[in-house]
Amino acid sequence: MKLIEYIQSIKDKKIAVIGIGVSNTPLVELLLAHGCDVTACDQSERGRLSAAAAALEAKGAKLRLGEDYLEGLDADIIFRTPGMRPDLPVLAEAVKRGAILTSEMEVFFDVCPCRIIGVTGSDGKTTTTTIIAKLLEAEGCTVHLGGNIGTPLLTRADAMKQTDIAVLELSSFQLMTMKKSPWIAVVTNLTPNHLDMHRHMEEYIEAKRNIMRYQSEAETLILNDDDDITRGFADTARGNVRYFSRKHRVENGTFQEGNTIYGAEGGSITPLIETSRILLPGVHNIENYLAAFAAVRGLVSRASCDSVAGTFGGVPHRIELVRTLRGVRYYNDSIASSPSRTIAGLRSFHEKVILIAGGKDKGIAFDELGPEVIEHVKILVLTGVTAGKLRAAVENTPGYSGSPVIVEEPDFREAVLAAHRSAADGDIVLLSPACTSFDRFKNFEERGNTYKKIIRELE
Repeated sequence: MKLIEYIQSIKDKKIAVIGIGVSNTPLVELLLAHGCDVTACDQSERGRLSAAAAALEAKGAKLRLGEDYLEGLDADIIFRTPGMRPDLPVLAEAVKRGAILTSEMEVFFDVCPCRIIGVTGSDGKTTTTTIIAKLLEAEGCTVHLGGNIGTPLLTRADAMKQTDIAVLELSSFQLMTMKKSPWIAVVTNLTPNHLDMHRHMEEYIEAKRNIMRYQSEAETLILNDDDDITRGFADTARGNVRYFSRKHRVENGTFQEGNTIYGAEGGSITPLIETSRILLPGVHNIENYLAAFAAVRGLVSRASCDSVAGTFGGVPHRIELVRTLRGVRYYNDSIASSPSRTIAGLRSFHEKVILIAGGKDKGIAFDELGPEVIEHVKILVLTGVTAGKLRAAVENTPGYSGSPVIVEEPDFREAVLAAHRSAADGDIVLLSPACTSFDRFKNFEERGNTYKKIIRELE
C-alpha cells in the first residue's frame, strides 16, 4: 500500500494524534493537507506550545491541550506518541469501542516501498544505526535515516524508491505494538533500561523481541553474542542469524581478535579493518562497528568499511568532543541516561575523568556504577534529583575511602562550572549523567546543547 492510498482509506475517519512533537507534527500536517479530520492532543498547555499549536490550528486541526487532554477521547484512529504506554486505560477503552490504535512508525512499516534495516538495544542504537547508514551511503546507496533519530520518514514514504534502504533506530516504546519486523534486524545489547515506563525487565525484553518476531526465513537477525539476553533471541528466530563478538570468534558474523575486526561466513574468515582505524573512542564503539559490519555484510565493500571507520566522528551528545581549553578536554555524553551508558563512557578513556552526573530517575539501581566511578573518576560532580542516590551508590561501594571527591551542585550550570574550576591541564571533563534529563530539560539534546553552550562560553 502506498502512503496516499493509506490516507485515502482513513479520510472519512475521526483521527486523533497524541503528542505535538517532532515525529507527530509532520503527520498532523500531512493528514490535514489531504482533508482529514484531525484532533491534535498534547498534555502541554497552549502557552507552552504557543506557535506550534497555533500553526496546526490555522491549518485546520482541532486541539485538545492540557492536563485533561485525553478525557473523553473519541476517535476512530489514534496515533500514539512513542513514549506513551499503549495499555493506558483511556486508550484501552477506546480500542474496546472499536478504535484503531497505531503510530507513525507502524504506518511507515505498512507503506514503506523499500527494504528496512532496524536497530534496537539498550546501548549504542543511535551510533550503530548511523554507522550502517554511513556505510551504505559510502557504497552509493540512497539511504533514509530515521525512526527514533533524524527526520520523521512517514511523510516522505511516497518519494522513496524500491532500490533505496531505510535505516531506523527503534526504541522499546516504538516496538511495543509493532506487528512487522525489518528486513535486517540488529539488537546491540540488553540491560535494564526505561524501567520507569516498563513494568519490569521482562516487558522491556518482550518489546525488543518485536524487532525480529515477525521476520520471514529470508530475513536476517544480528545479535550480540557477548550478551546472554540477546543471544537467547536466536532460539525463536525465523531468519538467518548473524552474531558479533568482541571476545571470541563466531562462525557467522563479525568478531574482534587482537587489533583486527574479521568477517566470518561458512568457515571462511576475512579481515575487515584494524581497530586503530576507528576514529571513535572506546571499546563500545568497536562493538557498534562489529554490529554494523555484520548488518551490511554482502552490501558494502571492505574499502567502504575502512573509509567510514577512519572519517566518522560520531553522533552529537555521544562522547562528543566539545572543545579543548588550556589543555582540558570537554566531552558531551548527554545521551548516557542509564548507568550502563555512563560506564561505557568512562571506559572510553585511559585516564581518570572529572564526571558530571545526575538527573531524573529511570527506576534503575546505581549499584553497578559505584565501582566504575571509583576506578575511572578523580572528581565526581553531582546535580539533579538523583544526586543523593548517586552519592550513596559511590560511598556505599566497598573500598571507597574518599576518592573520588564528591561535589554536589543543584544548579546544572553551577555543576558544569564546578567541574571546570576543578580541571587542570591534561584533564578530561565528561558530562555523562547516568539519568534522564527530564528533571529540568525537555530531552537529552537540550541538556547536551546547554552543556556545550556553557563550555563554549568559557574563557
